Amino acid sequence: MSVKKALVVWGGWDGHQPQEVSALLAGVLRDENYDVEISDTLDSYKDVEKLSSIDLIVPVWTMGKIEKEQLTPLLHAVKENGTGIAGCHGGMGDSFRMEVEYQFMVGGQWVAHPGNDGVRYTVNIVQNDHQLVHGIADFEVSSEKYYMHVDPANDVFATTTFEGYGPHGSDIKMPVVWTKMYGAGKVYYNSLGHQANIVALPPVLSLMRRGMLWATR
Repeated sequence: MSVKKALVVWGGWDGHQPQEVSALLAGVLRDENYDVEISDTLDSYKDVEKLSSIDLIVPVWTMGKIEKEQLTPLLHAVKENGTGIAGCHGGMGDSFRMEVEYQFMVGGQWVAHPGNDGVRYTVNIVQNDHQLVHGIADFEVSSEKYYMHVDPANDVFATTTFEGYGPHGSDIKMPVVWTKMYGAGKVYYNSLGHQANIVALPPVLSLMRRGMLWATR
C-alpha cells in the first residue's frame, strides 16, 4: 500500500494560531502514517507537478491574499486531479475573501461571530450513523460561534443553533461540519477551531481526523 501524501499550508492572520494548529493537524496525519509536508508559503500551491502527487491539502490560512498563479493550481488539483482538501475555522472558511471560486470550493464563507470569542454553545451531531460522526455525542464548546453563508448542496454532519436569527425571531440551524464535492475532489470543513486549544478538544480533533481521512484521495 502506497503512503498517502499531505500538504499543510499555514499563514495569514496570527490570531488563529496557524502554526500551532497546523502542527496539531499534521501530527494527526502522521499518526495515520501520512507523509506530511508543512509549508508557510502559498507558493507551495504553484508547483503543479507536486500538487498532482498530493492526496490531501490542509489549508490553515485566515484572510490574506492569494495570487492567481497560486490559486489556479490549487483549484485544479482538487477539481480535476481529485486531491482532497480539509480544514477548519477561518483557516479554510475565511480565506482570501475576494476569491469567490475558492469559497465555492469550500462550500461556505464566514460572515460573523456574534458575541466574539468565549460564547458557550452546543454542537449537535446529525447523521449519527455516518463514519464521520458515529459515536461522537453532542458537545459544548466555548469559542467563536461561526455564522456563515453556506452552499445548500453541502452534506451537513453537525449544526449549532442561533437563537432569534430567523424570521420573526425564530431560531435557525447553522451548519458546523459539512462535506461536498468540488469536481473530482472531496471537501471537508469544520467551523470549530478558533485556536489550537479548541482544535485539540477530543471531539473536535476526532472530527478533524475523520474528516481529513475521508477527504483524502
